Order: sequence, then structure tokens, then C-alpha cells
Amino acid sequence: MTENQTNLNTPLTFTYKKVDGLHVLLDVYLPPDNVSQRYAQDVKHCPAVVYFHGGGLTVGNRRSWFPTWLKSRLSARGIIFISADYRLLPPGTGYEVLSDVKDAIGFVAGGLNAQLDQRDAGLSFGSRFRVDPSAIGVAGTSAGGYCAYLCAIHAVPKPKAILSLYGMGGDFLIHQYLTPKTESFLRGREMLDLAQYSEYMYPFNNLQSTSDSPLAYHPQSYHIPGYPANPRMLLSRLYLQLGVAVDYITGQHEPSLSTTLREAIRTEGPFDEALVADHKLLFPQFNVTSDWPATYLIHGTSDTAVLIRESQNLHLLLKKAGVEVVFEEIPGREHSFDYQPGAELEHEGSFDAIAGFLYRHLTWNQ
Repeated sequence: MTENQTNLNTPLTFTYKKVDGLHVLLDVYLPPDNVSQRYAQDVKHCPAVVYFHGGGLTVGNRRSWFPTWLKSRLSARGIIFISADYRLLPPGTGYEVLSDVKDAIGFVAGGLNAQLDQRDAGLSFGSRFRVDPSAIGVAGTSAGGYCAYLCAIHAVPKPKAILSLYGMGGDFLIHQYLTPKTESFLRGREMLDLAQYSEYMYPFNNLQSTSDSPLAYHPQSYHIPGYPANPRMLLSRLYLQLGVAVDYITGQHEPSLSTTLREAIRTEGPFDEALVADHKLLFPQFNVTSDWPATYLIHGTSDTAVLIRESQNLHLLLKKAGVEVVFEEIPGREHSFDYQPGAELEHEGSFDAIAGFLYRHLTWNQ
């Protein structure tokens, strides 16, 4: 945990698990003082939303691509906002991601309040906010959307609501993941040279586990001004370029699961789910049931990183299962549209609707 912090708009940082020699962290943003004053002196058990960052599962941390628009709206409604790290690929796989997101939800529901009590005991004043473990939602952007889907399927307690912005994992059986690319396919960006990323290619040589890989960029004086300086920032694009992303998510490289699936979907007829039986728990599309939480999906129609057909597919599966789902398509918008200049003004209505959706489902029985 960080040192005593008196500004409730800044995060309190906690270790939610220790694994692989790592302290895997999450940040807790308690609602601001003007919300706290509504509740006199009593402890207020509030809903919480746990957010998972994007980065293709290969890069980033709890403060990367931070959704200020979402945090501010939820905080104003008295909802605790939590942003969590998770172990990254590689050398991690989807199994490490699954383990971490489950443990993050378990900590928020079970251990965080005691940590907040311990913190406040050392202060002359403290926050009266605590987490209501029966009112937890999960949100994520891009790869964080995949984390949210895993929580919908596997987390205990089961989240009350899910928010996915251009989330990956709605359909892993598409060319974006399985087909090797020979020309630019993502925002017109250059094809990557495999030789420059050998450290991150299977079987990996002494690559250390990490849950915290900050974004970094070259200066404007670099031959490509502002180009990513952290090689992990380009790994997800590399794996898509090579058509092997599913191998890295599942950890099945020999034989290559991507090759097996690529050959299978070339044939006519229904897909044989037995091909993914060993890793089925990592494929959201094969785990949609009627007890999936209420879900809000939002996706740009021109997304070249995570194709909109992923959200379209998951939307259809959720509707078929009888799950309450809202699906909003943003015409002509690319990946990460909510971080672009002017996004707050352009998408204010959508942002407000998302916050309202989460608030409604997290306060349903309060």
C-alpha cells in the first residue's frame, strides 16, 4: 500500500496477489469528499467497478490508457473505481490472465475492506467508503474487455454488470487472429520485422514474468517521431501479423493451435468445438450462458485492431442466451476512439449512457 494519502481523488495502491516473484497491484479511487459528506459518520458500503487496461495482453499497467471519463462519472455517483494490473503475455498466457483477474475480483470482494480499515486506523481521519461485495462490476477496453469476459464467466462473486469497449475475445476464430498477413492490416502501419522481437517469440529464453510494462515512446528527434520505445507495445500486432495470437493466448505452440484452427475453419460445415476443448475456458464465445451478467458493448465500426465482428458475435450469443445486452456501434470510429481529442464532447451521450447502465445494475437492490 502507498503512504497515507489525504486526497481521495488520488489512488490507494494495494497488492492483491504475490506470484512469480511479483507484487500484482491495483489502484483504488474512492469517491470524492463531496460525495462522502452525504453519508454522515456511518460507513457506506458502495458499489465498485474493477477496470482492466488494454494493450493486446502484452503491454501496459493499471495506469495505461486510463479512462478518466469513466472514472469521473462513476466517482460522482458514489461508485468506487478500481484499476488492476495482470500478468502479461509473454511469458504469461491466458491462464495467468484468468488467474489474476479472478484473484483481483476475489480481493476486492473479500480482502480490500480489511485493508482499507487498516489504512484508516493509522489516520486521524479516514474514508467511510467500503466495497459492497454484492455490487461489483467489471469494465475493460480492448484486451481489458477480454479480461472482463473472463470475469463474467469465471469470477467469484460473479459481477453484476460488464462493460466492454472494443473488447477482444468475442470471436477468436477469425482471420484477424489466425491468418498470417503479408501487407499492412492495422491503421496502415508498417509490417514488423520478426528478427527484432526474437526475445518475445516462443520458446522464450529467460523472459521474466511481468504485470507492469509502462508505455514508452521515442522522442520527436527519432527517425519515426513518437514511435513506441517499449517493444512490448508492438507484440500484439506482431502476433496478429504472424497469425499466431491464439498460440500465445493458450500457450499451445507445439502443435500450433492457430494452424489447427486455421485449417478447420477453411472446411465447410459446423466448427468442431473439440478442437479447443483443452482451452475452452479461455474462449468467451464458447462459455456464454444465461447467467452471464448484464453487458454493455460499444465498438467503432472502422476498428482495424479488434474487428467489430467480435462484439457483433458476442452480442448475438448473449441475446440468444437471454442475457440483457446493449450493443452500440460508433460509426466510422477506429480503435481507442474514447481516447482521441474531442472524445468527451463527441461521445458524451454514450459515456453518460454507459455510466447510467453500470449504476442501475450495481444499485438495483440497494
